[in-house]
Amino acid sequence: MTFRTLLTVTGPNQGEGDLKLVADLCEQIGAHLSVLVLELAAPPSGGEYAAVVSPAWLEERQAELKRLEKRISDVAGFLSQSAVSADLSDDYPDTGWADDVIGRRARYADLTILGPDLLASHTLKDKVIEGMLFSSGKPMLLVPEGSRPTLKPKRILVAWDARLESSRAVRESLEMLKGADDVRLVIVDPIEDEFHHGEEPGADAAAYLARHGVKLTVDRLPSSNHSVADVLRRHAGDVGAELMVMGAYGHSRLRERIFGGVTKSMLEGQSLPVLMAR
Repeated sequence: MTFRTLLTVTGPNQGEGDLKLVADLCEQIGAHLSVLVLELAAPPSGGEYAAVVSPAWLEERQAELKRLEKRISDVAGFLSQSAVSADLSDDYPDTGWADDVIGRRARYADLTILGPDLLASHTLKDKVIEGMLFSSGKPMLLVPEGSRPTLKPKRILVAWDARLESSRAVRESLEMLKGADDVRLVIVDPIEDEFHHGEEPGADAAAYLARHGVKLTVDRLPSSNHSVADVLRRHAGDVGAELMVMGAYGHSRLRERIFGGVTKSMLEGQSLPVLMAR
């Protein structure tokens, strides 16, 4: 996919760091910047009836709306000084519905960027990730603190496990893969049968990518009693990867259990940008 619209989500307690990061990425590839400003509405402490009679709750709502207005003004000021084309939208959803709001907005972008500021905002971060994975149908790029993101990476590691999610992630990142000098298709503890990796693990995926002009190497790695996430992170460092591409999935579709296994581990303690798709 060619990325023409990049989305970022921001809240009242965040600065301009993520906005600058995504604006720079837009400028790098000639993309449009879309910004969604959110303030999550605090639920009433005593149920809906309490919301009607509680002055404290009403005051809290008014304070939240003021914070939202100020953030909208700040972001609008930033965008007015930016060289990239941009649009700005906002919302004030209840916390329980925020992921749906984010997911719907993300359907009109090619890629959503989660920068260090957002990743440090735990509640909003979780809602953005959940909305992206389950309500958008689009990929997301996680950019941890200290990393150097680029949408024109020269060295990419693809975490391949032959699942639908991995195939989707590869398809979403195909243009970047084609432009890279070195793509490593990494399989950890491959299973050689028709339901997993086939007789020669990685061969079918490699052939598919090679037909698109991707220059790649298949790396089959043992876990050796380490977690898959640790093996991927270590190998990414060894090969000097600038980006990791992987499918995101959960062991259960229940919202409270959506992040399991490798997905959860890669969302925590990551040191390089990761593009995820589901």
